[in-house]
Order: sequence, then C-alpha cells, then structure tokens
Amino acid sequence: MNLEFTGIVLLLLSFRYWFAAQAVKEIAYAAVRRHCQQLHLQMLDDYVALQQLSLQRNLYGKISLRRVYGFEFSATGEERYQGHITLVGQVIQGIELDAYRIVEQFNPQESFQAGEHG
Repeated sequence: MNLEFTGIVLLLLSFRYWFAAQAVKEIAYAAVRRHCQQLHLQMLDDYVALQQLSLQRNLYGKISLRRVYGFEFSATGEERYQGHITLVGQVIQGIELDAYRIVEQFNPQESFQAGEHG
C-alpha cells in the first residue's frame, strides 16, 4: 500500500510539472510571437522548443527553473535564423536573435511624395 501511495504521489507530481511546463511554454511562445511582430519578422514553424533546463535563483533569491527555448524566424521569408528566449520561473529574462538581413520595404507613396519635393 505504501508503494501504491508513492506511485500516485509521483504521478501527481509529474502531472503538476508537465502542466506548469506547458504554461511557461505558452508564455514563451506568446512573447516570441509578439517580439517578431514588433520587429516585422516572421516566426517560422509556429513553435518554441525547449533547449535547456537548469536551476537558477530568481530576483527574490528563490531557486527556480531556468528554461531556454529556441525558435526560428525570417526577415524575408527566404532565410532561416535562430532565436532564443530565456525564462526563470515564468519571468522572461530576455529574447536573443541571431544577426539577420534587414530588408527595406518599398513604399510607393513615399517615393511619390519625395519626387514632388525634389
């Protein structure tokens, strides 16, 4: 009976960890998606993948899980670049993007207005 109880407790703890991990992954996904939209980048494959898991003290000195998720993005739709988001607990520590090519978009309205003044 004690072994059964231990098994149930382990199962419940596993479920709790999985549920919490999914919540953190959703926070990471939403933050990456918003960040890419703000920079006019395309988030590729529409997912973030856990790349690193470790322990780290949070701002209050409490030990928390540090998760690093990777993702891919594109500025032009042709190239793929790597990015990473780091969270300690559910707090975003930062988003890092590989260097990428910036493509200026042609705006015919600006060209037309520039021609009127020059």
